[in-house]
Amino acid sequence: MIKEYLFPTIIYVKDLPNANELNPYLEKQIIQWSKKDSGVSKTNVNGWHSQTDMNQRKEYEPLIKELFQMQNEIIQEERLDIKPRLGNMWANINYQGGYNNGHIHPNSLFSGAYYVKAQPNSGRLHIMDPRPGVQQVMPPRKNVKLPRELWRDSYYEPVPGRLILFPSWLWHKVEPNQSNDIRISVSFNFIL
Repeated sequence: MIKEYLFPTIIYVKDLPNANELNPYLEKQIIQWSKKDSGVSKTNVNGWHSQTDMNQRKEYEPLIKELFQMQNEIIQEERLDIKPRLGNMWANINYQGGYNNGHIHPNSLFSGAYYVKAQPNSGRLHIMDPRPGVQQVMPPRKNVKLPRELWRDSYYEPVPGRLILFPSWLWHKVEPNQSNDIRISVSFNFIL
């Protein structure tokens, strides 16, 4: 039997080597910002969502540099004929019980998250199978560990210093923060 894997959805994950220096700096900047600005309401529930102009603020240039570096690696990997453009970027603080409803990022090419501060049980990134109609039929499966190609959902633990990029059309959400501390992340969109 021939077995072919077509139309994969690629999730890119990278742990930044300079996170031990970068994250305390970002945490301080983001918390100060949240005290001065009430933010906006998007998919966040029981959390703070900054304005989406973070990519235009000089104090966040160290992180922006890392985002561009990873996006350029993806452009090479996928043989894209584009130059990266960071459309917008924002910070998220999820308090205890806070989460983000399911959503996509319209008018974007790649979206992602960078984890500044996260404790165990502070809310995994939940990515859902993007194939239309796949939820129509849920065949019963044996009680065994399934290979990745048969998963319908995938979960990523929020690890401080971890950067995750994925296609912007991919449905995703953030589970509730069940830790006793805040969870800080930065989200962004690269556009055409």
